[in-house]
Formats: sequence, C-alpha cells, structure tokens
Amino acid sequence: MVMAVIAGMIFILAGQKSIAKGLVLGSVFSVINFVLIGEILPMIITASRKRSVLFSFASMLFRFLLLATPLLLSLKMESLNFAAATVGIFMVQIVIMGSHLLRLIYPQGMQGT
Repeated sequence: MVMAVIAGMIFILAGQKSIAKGLVLGSVFSVINFVLIGEILPMIITASRKRSVLFSFASMLFRFLLLATPLLLSLKMESLNFAAATVGIFMVQIVIMGSHLLRLIYPQGMQGT
C-alpha cells in the first residue's frame, strides 16, 4: 500500500492525477481482498466439508465482486485510469513477488550495499 501511495504521489506531481487515483483505488481494494483472504481462510479450514465448500464459493464470489468494483468505477469515471486500477489490483502480489525476487538476488540482505 505504501508503494502505491508513493507511486500515486509521483504521478500527481507529474500531472497524471487519473493514473494516481486509479493506482491507489485498485491498491486499496487489493489490500482489502488480501485481508479478507487471511480472515476467512481459518474459518474455511475448521468448517465441515460441505459447509467449507459453500463458504469458499461464497467468499470467492464476494471477493470477485469486490475486485470488480475499482474496475467498474474506473470505466465509468473519467477521473480514474482503468490500466492503473488494474495494476493497483495486482499491487499486493507484485510486492510479494518483488520481495521474493530481491531475496533470491541478495540472499544475505542488502547490508553490504
């Protein structure tokens, strides 16, 4: 989220407010989705099989609707950039993958640099 806010500030300073708004909006919904996954997963694991399948499907449907919200808003509002909202939705995953990639490149950390 911090990365999205910093990138948003850079885009605002560059005069690209619609990109900044789309990026931050997508990132906010991505973070909410990620938190929901973390909160719902223990409930799914501890439930019975039948209840777990139903709860998983309902959770997935709700999260898809949640992630569709910034995309639909960016299509309807000219003040939001669709491509930036799409990148924002994947921001949590991008940061996680980037972190793992940096650990592969610098296994000892970045203390020596």
